[in-house]
Amino acid sequence: MPEPAKSAPKKGSKKAVTKTAGKGGKKRRKSRKESYAIYVYKVLKQVHPDTGISSKAMGIMNSFVNDIFERIAGESSRLAHYNKRSTITPPGRSRPRCACCSR
Repeated sequence: MPEPAKSAPKKGSKKAVTKTAGKGGKKRRKSRKESYAIYVYKVLKQVHPDTGISSKAMGIMNSFVNDIFERIAGESSRLAHYNKRSTITPPGRSRPRCACCSR
């Protein structure tokens, strides 16, 4: 007979729990969750100062930015592999010039 599936934690319980150790009494630090939320919010306020954003929409925007960055990284890796280069530089730029090196 198949066992019933255990219920997942509720949606609102996303906060990291700080636990105390048995003897030492030290608390575990909350793990930091990296996000683009503050940057998305700043740009939103520059474009539409009177508009807000829900946490669900912010999650979607965060996923979108992560996805775009992954695609850019993948494409740049592919380009470096095709051109047999270990680094990627902008097109049309050989090397930086300064007053002391312009010969």
